[in-house]
Amino acid sequence: MSRLGYDGGLHCDLRVADVARSLAWYRDVLEFEVIHHVPENGWAELRTPVAGVKVGLSEVEELPEPGGGAVLTFGVADLDSARARLESLDVRFDGETCVIPGWVRLATLYDPDGNVLMLYEDLERVEDGR
Repeated sequence: MSRLGYDGGLHCDLRVADVARSLAWYRDVLEFEVIHHVPENGWAELRTPVAGVKVGLSEVEELPEPGGGAVLTFGVADLDSARARLESLDVRFDGETCVIPGWVRLATLYDPDGNVLMLYEDLERVEDGR
């Protein structure tokens, strides 16, 4: 047990050029639930399908370089299915799905502002029947 008292929550903040556009993308494409939207402050917060994980969107005048910063990586039960769904919504992926045999499958994608996100399928869980 950590002495810092972690409660299992994780909030990740992303810088975006247009909070309304990004909010719609995360809501409609990745199916996140809007918790707060404060347009006058250029800010929104969403709940992801992963317990305890929230994403904040902060509108800024100048975006960081694309691909910089943290990479949010979300576990999915079926990577091929998730990727096909996102590709049908014109989400841009960075190349093919990467496979590390017996461990994990990874796919890198981009939000409308070039923030890098990843999806992973845990192959150890699949092999163990979990």
